[in-house]
Amino acid sequence: MKLEDVKVIGVVGAGVMGHGIAQVAARSGYEVILVDINDEILKKALENIKSGPYGLQRLVEKGKMTKEEMEKCMERIKTSTSYESLRNVDFLIEAVPENLELKRKIFAQLDKICKKEAIFATNTSGILVSSIATSVERKDKFIGMHWFNPAPVMRLIEVVRGALTSDETFEITVELSKKFGKVPIPANDAPGFFTTRFINSWLVEAIRLYENGIAGIKEIDEMCKLAFGFPMGPFELMDLIGLDTVLHIAEYLYNETKEKHYAPPITLKKLVFSGYLGDKRFKFGSRGGWYDFYGIKK
Repeated sequence: MKLEDVKVIGVVGAGVMGHGIAQVAARSGYEVILVDINDEILKKALENIKSGPYGLQRLVEKGKMTKEEMEKCMERIKTSTSYESLRNVDFLIEAVPENLELKRKIFAQLDKICKKEAIFATNTSGILVSSIATSVERKDKFIGMHWFNPAPVMRLIEVVRGALTSDETFEITVELSKKFGKVPIPANDAPGFFTTRFINSWLVEAIRLYENGIAGIKEIDEMCKLAFGFPMGPFELMDLIGLDTVLHIAEYLYNETKEKHYAPPITLKKLVFSGYLGDKRFKFGSRGGWYDFYGIKK
């Protein structure tokens, strides 16, 4: 298989990451099949692709895309609630929540449905790729493809080989990433890879500093932006990523490494257990994020 053989891309999961990946793939000229569990999620995903904060409509308004190009891009995206629609995809990207058993369950089903030549990529932000790959027969065609949020904007893709990932699969994934206009950088298969282990340590430490009364949520965000030049502070970033995702990652890193500084703070757990999963614009079914829970004006 070569890059030119990749014509149709499947994306499983139409949340904030999945619909962003679908948008990038469609804009790069690929036919896309976007799958999720119900039509309501898929409808919201298409709305975000077209007119969301990072949607195509903004590119039209900025003169970076014509209205006709936008419509053609939208036409390249088909949606479905059935895995059977993915039977003939050439490259499949999974973008469901950070839950090992959920990912294994989905890939085990897809392994029986998708054609044998198809490459499977997981957008896990830190679960061992080799661990997820245990659910499929095509371990040589299984790879980690860690995108960053928001997918249409962020340029990095962390490419992670599993223990049995073939050179061909790795090379196609790298070249496809470049075709998407991204910068692929390889990382070794370890809990959290590099980027997630690094960023989660920063996010968790910001929560602990807040819990210890060092500074307020808005103040920490502002200091990080002004002192370090970050586009978003840690609490703003968590609202974008999803607090439940941050919690899952922290629990996973702590359980795998037993290093105390990865352990999730109590305040993070409290918010997630109360239904505050992040910014409602990006996190379907959420009651809001840090700023909403504490009633802080942005």
